[in-house]
Amino acid sequence: MAAKIRLDKLLSHTGNGTRSEIKKYVKQGLVTVNGAVVKDSGMIINPETHEVRFEGRQVNYREFAYFMMNKPAGVVSATEDRKDETVIDLLENEDQAIQPFPVGRLDKDTVGLLLLTNDGQLAHELLSPRKHVPKTYEAVVRGNVGRADQDQFTAGVELDDGYVTMPARLNVRSQEQTDEGIMSMITLTIMEGKFHQVKRMFEAVGKQVVHLKRVAMGPLALDPELEEGSYRELTADELELLRTYRRTDLQ
Repeated sequence: MAAKIRLDKLLSHTGNGTRSEIKKYVKQGLVTVNGAVVKDSGMIINPETHEVRFEGRQVNYREFAYFMMNKPAGVVSATEDRKDETVIDLLENEDQAIQPFPVGRLDKDTVGLLLLTNDGQLAHELLSPRKHVPKTYEAVVRGNVGRADQDQFTAGVELDDGYVTMPARLNVRSQEQTDEGIMSMITLTIMEGKFHQVKRMFEAVGKQVVHLKRVAMGPLALDPELEEGSYRELTADELELLRTYRRTDLQ
């Protein structure tokens, strides 16, 4: 059952204005609850049993929201930034109003799957270092990625700061010869989220990542129909997968 909530909080949470603006709207008679005009913006309501309308339009409250975004390059994974556009800037105003935040981060030039939510508990479960939620990437790597690299990634790679990564699964999908040398198209699954980890892992074996895309986080896979810069709400099935997910070891 939904928790009871102040009317002004419900309206601000659904993108209908600030608390002070909503107080004015209520006094102007623009808000109804169960068909009756109300004049108290602090009225306590139950979103499941009260029908709230603002200027005749029904207001649908949701305590938590969960968005899948295909993050584009050039956008930072943050709620605000003084210089760059953020993933929050890509959301519709009504979705920004519920104050979601990115679960983890993707580098500015990395594209792909990013989960945004205002559910702090779920975010904690997915980000906790103890959970070791796997993250899968597709990348174009400059260099001949081969068996020796796969074995090294399986054993753990020592990064430039001396940290040795957990075992990772590296698969080579294809390779092609270009004017810039051999390019390897790979898929990599890692169990951590260290700063620039994928790029640093390949640098440690003498290779360079030239394009990076996250395609999965735990059981959640990027919707192939979702264009870069677009987002959508998770389906009920996707949300249930995240809520019930338990880590399985790399085989």
